[in-house]
Amino acid sequence: MRSDKKLRISIITVWLFTISGVIGIATGFETQFLSLTALHLLVYLFLILWNATAWSKTAINLLLPFLVGIFVEFLGVNYGLIFGEYAYGANLGYKVLGVPILIGVNWAILVYCSAAIAKRICPGWISCAIIAAIMMVFLDLIIEISAPRFDFWEFKNGVVPIQNYIGWFIVAIGIHLVYQKLQRQFNFALALHIFMAIALFFASFLYL
Repeated sequence: MRSDKKLRISIITVWLFTISGVIGIATGFETQFLSLTALHLLVYLFLILWNATAWSKTAINLLLPFLVGIFVEFLGVNYGLIFGEYAYGANLGYKVLGVPILIGVNWAILVYCSAAIAKRICPGWISCAIIAAIMMVFLDLIIEISAPRFDFWEFKNGVVPIQNYIGWFIVAIGIHLVYQKLQRQFNFALALHIFMAIALFFASFLYL
């Protein structure tokens, strides 16, 4: 299949999942649609690999944010390190030592998308890592508001500490400094649409 056709199908799929999710949750089918969270993220990951020039290399490189994400979340959930004291709920699926495997997929997707967008903004290695990390923190700011409602995760006493955002920035910039040396080719259009779709999905529930 031609790459431009694959990209069009992928972008349509991204927005189909996003818009149907917003409408479904907003109209009272929250339980049914949130149970599809794992499918939603796995579809994003599949689309990234499907559109990659060298999908196997892209998959191997994505192991970096996946594994680092799992590790830092393990430290957070079990010892209150890096992000503060919090616990995961049921809607992110199967957990190992308190950490959903799916959260590693989430880290991989966000790192890929933010790296692709940052590389379009600036050519510098360090500046790209900083911009990408800021983008990830910005997205986390939006996600944190709806996370407890969706039974994704919740911080102790229901308060998200500043430590969480500082931790996100430090971990994200550390990953990007390595990841952007490994991953040289990105699908900017797909990454932009996925990042915007995730942001729009959670921003929709700031008031709904």
